[in-house]
Amino acid sequence: MPTYTAITKLTSSEEAYALSEAMENMTPEPMGVGVFEMEDGSGLWEVGGYFTDAPDEIELLVLAQAFGAQPFIVSELPEIDWVAKVRRDLSPVEAGRFFVYGSHDADKLPEGRVGLLIEASMAFGTGHHGTTLGCLRALDRLDTEGFRGRKVADIGCGTAVLAMGAAKIWPDPVLASDIDAIAVEVAEANIAANALEGRVTCLEATGFDHPVLQAAAPFDLVFANILMGPLVALAPDMGRVIGQGGYAILSGLLVEQAETVLAAYLDAGFSLHYREDIGEWATLTLRR
Repeated sequence: MPTYTAITKLTSSEEAYALSEAMENMTPEPMGVGVFEMEDGSGLWEVGGYFTDAPDEIELLVLAQAFGAQPFIVSELPEIDWVAKVRRDLSPVEAGRFFVYGSHDADKLPEGRVGLLIEASMAFGTGHHGTTLGCLRALDRLDTEGFRGRKVADIGCGTAVLAMGAAKIWPDPVLASDIDAIAVEVAEANIAANALEGRVTCLEATGFDHPVLQAAAPFDLVFANILMGPLVALAPDMGRVIGQGGYAILSGLLVEQAETVLAAYLDAGFSLHYREDIGEWATLTLRR
């Protein structure tokens, strides 16, 4: 069965999310719609829809004009089993003591390593990206330094690999949240696959806007592997929900964006504990 994509760009996050909601009501209906901040520093937002039937290009044109977006680019994707392809192409990743792998590589888990089973999926976070790798290394580094997380949250958790990493090395339960319902479903499946039910709880939430997260604060460690814009916006909330002496591990940042994010967190009462750049991506470990 062919799959079609319809992708556009626009300058406002509010308009981007409004457009994505309007696309949900299209005929034919998309099987999924996503909103992403472009990572090239342009300030643009990308809205994309996936369709099993060719979308109505007149309807797309009207929507683009209504929300001030660029004309949609419609493409037909080749018929490839993308999950199977990713499974073939992704090899295990080592990040400090952590070993991130798919079920097809279960026999490669070295003795004495902390295994994190992550299947290829629609959610971000397989360990291959420099941001996830940097966050896992930062977690390993804090633990090696003697820090023990007792109240930990993973904001924008994707596959929940970071939350699971914390739950595997420390005894206390961990909270994980994502703005996207599909990501929450993927995270819950990964938690079950790693036998961490009851140890990691997944929530659908924007930032810390959930009663469970608010009741659990103050945290002594928060992961946020998202994007520069949301990280900057979260800085004041991070300053409120992380206790004195606690840590934030932040990524999703291009190297040239790190100073902007750092400045926002310095203003919120944090200091830089450690920074690691992996390729074009930066990871910041900050202390409250």
